[in-house]
Amino acid sequence: MSGGPLAGLRIVEIAGIGPAPYGCMMLADLGADVILVERPAAADQLHAAAHTVLFRNRRRTAVDLKTPEGVTAVLDLVADADVLVEGFRPGVTERLGIGPGPCLRRNPRLVYARMTGWGQYGPLAHTAGHDLNYIARSGALAAFGPPDRPPVAPLNLLGDFGAGGMLLALGVLAAVHEARASGHGQVVDAAIVDGTVSMLAMLSGLRAAGQWHERGHNQLDGSAANYTVYECADGHHIAVGALEPQFFQQFLRGLGLDPDDLPAPAEQHALFAQIIGRRTRDDWEDVFNDSDACVSPVLTADEAAADPHNTARRTWLEIDGVLQPAPAPRFSRTPADPPRSHRDTGRHPVTWHSVAPNASDG
Repeated sequence: MSGGPLAGLRIVEIAGIGPAPYGCMMLADLGADVILVERPAAADQLHAAAHTVLFRNRRRTAVDLKTPEGVTAVLDLVADADVLVEGFRPGVTERLGIGPGPCLRRNPRLVYARMTGWGQYGPLAHTAGHDLNYIARSGALAAFGPPDRPPVAPLNLLGDFGAGGMLLALGVLAAVHEARASGHGQVVDAAIVDGTVSMLAMLSGLRAAGQWHERGHNQLDGSAANYTVYECADGHHIAVGALEPQFFQQFLRGLGLDPDDLPAPAEQHALFAQIIGRRTRDDWEDVFNDSDACVSPVLTADEAAADPHNTARRTWLEIDGVLQPAPAPRFSRTPADPPRSHRDTGRHPVTWHSVAPNASDG
């Protein structure tokens, strides 16, 4: 990558799945030079169709981490890098010989970023888990879904990507900023449980104020008539977010209702559902287009890619026939380059640095 605000930042990424690749994708999208260190036997699997987007914009090199030559190759890369990112369970990179000790001895300014679900310590640190487990134990999953059914998994967007990959990217940039001032690197312990709890900040405040209750009785969990999803006549849906009074007034006018002649709040959901169910999603989009009623069509990914607003902002793009998100956020002076397909990055030799490792590095 030659453009973007992170141009010149060098990152060694030890190949993994989920949150760490997403965090590195964000950094690579914004101009960081990321070299992906793959295990030879797993390289093709990592670049299968399901992972093509997460691994875009990387340079790639195949390294057997279980050999002395592989360890030397990684340490050579680290010597001339700003960041190393790994997503193994705690202790794995230490056993391989590429843990924080050898890497920071080789490059004292290195930011050593570790992405896990449970964190580097604690009773569960060495146990397996997935997004759903992390957000369940963090207290977030209990807030999703209707009150009369089990909690609903929000895909793996909350844990892996919001609380995981984004937290990792933030931690990397904060540590790089500090290292450039102090001349000293450090270990970044990015854990999905920590990130998930951090994202509960507003709910914590609401709960302390007595304004957050069990699932199905809160303004933001889909139970409020003015903040939920309704089905239309064609089986599609619209999302209503008319929280503030002035927006709610416009929503009511769009439905043809008199604000002064509404039933009790407990009966409003059924009334709104009945009215909305008489017309199609496109009809309602025409009614509320350009208004402040905070009503939006619920779109599929393909529909979102063709949506006029998203098209105007080029929010979605297609590479090698794969629909995928454009780099974000936007920068006025140092815009990011268009992403490169994972197929275009190819395999590259380890060329960043050629100094032999110190004997003490093992």
